[in-house]
Amino acid sequence: MGKVLGIIAEYNPFHNGHLYHIQESIKQAKADSAICVISGNFVQRGNTSIINKWTKTKMAILNGADLVIELPTVYSTSSAENFAEGAIKLLNSLGIVDIVSFGMETNDLATLNNIANVLYEEPKEYITMLNHELGKGLSFPKARENALMVYLNDVKRYVNVMQGANNILAIEYLKALKKQKSTLTPIGIKREKVLYHDEMIVDDFASATAIRKMISNRQFDDIRKVIPHSSYVLLGQELKKGHYVLDLSKFQKEIIYVLRKMTIEEIKNLPDVSEGLENAIKTAADSCNNIIDLVNMIKSKRYTQTRIQRILVYALLGITQKMMETSKKTIPYVRILRL
Repeated sequence: MGKVLGIIAEYNPFHNGHLYHIQESIKQAKADSAICVISGNFVQRGNTSIINKWTKTKMAILNGADLVIELPTVYSTSSAENFAEGAIKLLNSLGIVDIVSFGMETNDLATLNNIANVLYEEPKEYITMLNHELGKGLSFPKARENALMVYLNDVKRYVNVMQGANNILAIEYLKALKKQKSTLTPIGIKREKVLYHDEMIVDDFASATAIRKMISNRQFDDIRKVIPHSSYVLLGQELKKGHYVLDLSKFQKEIIYVLRKMTIEEIKNLPDVSEGLENAIKTAADSCNNIIDLVNMIKSKRYTQTRIQRILVYALLGITQKMMETSKKTIPYVRILRL
């Protein structure tokens, strides 16, 4: 049997950058087949997938994937750490994958691996620095970045590395490989032309963020330039039928209803809720009538918008802290997305 490549992605939606990643990964890995693990109808940054998981699967299969497996929602809606841990655990469980490939903003995998080593080993000096930064009231991602800069003591090499969304996930994949003592060989593919949050078109590349904005603005000619033709056809079919969800605001009534019905204790038992955040969430839910006001009332320097949105998704879907803890002790259920 030839080499089997594993790719972890969201394809929200599938664009030319994703096509480049699949093709370059297969080339570098010298793989004979590619298995994609993708998030389903809800994605990692506390939001909805703009199109359903079945259509995302078709897009992937038509552009180089041989098999598509759904990452269970308890992982796909979670933090970068849990997202990566669940995906690596799933690929490991298949017993046939040799290599895992992921995108990154840097072209220096060793730099990301050094950071992953610190996060995996958690030396006492680093933990002390992290707690010091958290004591300033900073969000966990910012506090961790600051602590790493001080601990690694090489600003020139590590500055801005933790700013990249793909770098952050790449570090978590590397850490998960270490934690699980995985035999998978990691390869990183440098993101081309545009970054995760960029909203401009460069040649025939645009970020998924930009494409979702184009969809919202009905900029179909621009969309045609930056996604494969097969993806464009499938996306057009879904848009024509009205089978798309732009963002979490689609469920704002349901979210506010659920939060108003929940007790303080029930909100406290949602993942990512700590340090009395449940009280702020309950107060906001009782006084806000839309999701924008709700998030703005809860978020702070310590609690990012992404973290708040993930909590709202947990409430909507009934995901509890106990469920999250159980998922960490078990092997994910393998659900093949069929066409």
